[in-house]
Parts: sequence; structure tokens; C-alpha cells
Amino acid sequence: MQENPEHLYYSESHEWVSVNGDVATIGITDHAQAQLGELVFVELPEVGDVLDAGDEIAVVESVKTASDVYTPVSGEVVEINDALLEEPQLVNDQPYAEGWLFKIKLEKPAQVEELMSAAEYTEQYCE
Repeated sequence: MQENPEHLYYSESHEWVSVNGDVATIGITDHAQAQLGELVFVELPEVGDVLDAGDEIAVVESVKTASDVYTPVSGEVVEINDALLEEPQLVNDQPYAEGWLFKIKLEKPAQVEELMSAAEYTEQYCE
């Protein structure tokens, strides 16, 4: 398993958040993808969807199970990772790089401060 990148924020429902200005990129953690197994399908939100933190936003399906993905922050979806529609295994191969799911224009940037640090997430879920 990959180490949890220090510059990201983490949710209890196993999503990671990277912030660049007022846009947050969101994906699922390496720990989550490892628990799911090989992904075979990803259902993504629509660009323009407006979400509140905690909303169910996407679905990732593996050969074992399907799992809901929640948005850890509020805002409007401004981009989705179209590559996952053809290659859902990118989430398995590169969960913190090419395997991101969607990007949100942050409505409440301070919400990221409520999420876990890499150390907190690792301690709680990966040890």
C-alpha cells in the first residue's frame, strides 16, 4: 500500500482532499481502494452538481462490492475524471494521482480544517 500523502486531508469515509486555491480535488484513499479490490466501474457526479459536505456523490464498484463515495466538502462540481469511465482501475493503480474522482469549487474552504491529517488517518485506519 502507498503511504498517505502529507499534503492531503482525509475523511472518516476514506476520501482524500487536495486543495488548490478555491478548488478541491477528491478521490478515495489507497486504504479504501485496497479494501474494495479491483475496481470495474465508477459512477461520477455531473459537472454543475451542488453538494453539501457528507452528500453521497459517486459510486465505486469492484469485483467484490459497490461502495458509495461522499463529498467531504461543500461546493459545486467543476470537473470529473472522465478517464475513470474507461479505466476505473486507475483508482487502484494511482489513487492519489491519475485516480482522482472529481473537483469541487469550495463553498466553505474552512471545512477542510475539520478533516484528518495524514498522520491522524494513518493512525486510525492503516496501522
